[in-house]
Amino acid sequence: MAVWCTGKIIEVKAWTDTLFSLIVDAPIAPFTAGQFAKLSLTLEGETIQRAYSYVNAPSQTPLEFYLVHVPEGRLSPALLSLQPGDEVLVTEDAAGYFILEEVPDAKELWMIATGTAIGPYLSILQQGEGLERFETIILVHAARYAADLSYVPLFEELQQRYGDKLRIQTVVSREDSANSLRGRVPALLDDGTLEDAVKTHISAEKSHIMICGNPEMVRETQKYLKEQRGLRKHLRRKPGHITSEHYW
Repeated sequence: MAVWCTGKIIEVKAWTDTLFSLIVDAPIAPFTAGQFAKLSLTLEGETIQRAYSYVNAPSQTPLEFYLVHVPEGRLSPALLSLQPGDEVLVTEDAAGYFILEEVPDAKELWMIATGTAIGPYLSILQQGEGLERFETIILVHAARYAADLSYVPLFEELQQRYGDKLRIQTVVSREDSANSLRGRVPALLDDGTLEDAVKTHISAEKSHIMICGNPEMVRETQKYLKEQRGLRKHLRRKPGHITSEHYW
């Protein structure tokens, strides 16, 4: 049974009409980069809770969560309306296995995300632990519009920190945008555009692929990598090349 603690809102940062970040101060237990917590509010007498990944590194405070505002949703509109000083419940213990400890050694590590699923990777990269196992890290963030790429300033900070070890590529599906590829991740892999842009090519011999985001993107990308590149899903009992997590 989950143990909850009371968090206080520090800031609600609206990026666009549909994307926002919650900055929260809460006495949580230590967590591992890539994990998620649950947030909860009581609305009209009913307790509503949802899972959200940490964007901040475990060593950083306050806590940060990156959310989609779903107008017809039960929780996100209420979270968006919170003001500094308001309270929200947070699970004391984090959960989830989308973490580096579950990823085998590889020459290069791909981190592919759509939308708010960029959060776990930002937590991992900001923490910086365990990344020495990989010679190259490729971070891919795909969104519908350029304005949805909320964390470009943080990408730039991470690029300065990691230098040539980190290659970052943004992807926009519904408009042309400077410095971004246009299209969908599975198609950009299929025609070679994405790999050409980051100057490396995926192979079973050297690559491990982490995929997090829209379930359709995750399924299509996994299918392509399995059928066209000979990669297989990574399991503890049978090491492979693909670690994935759906992100609703």
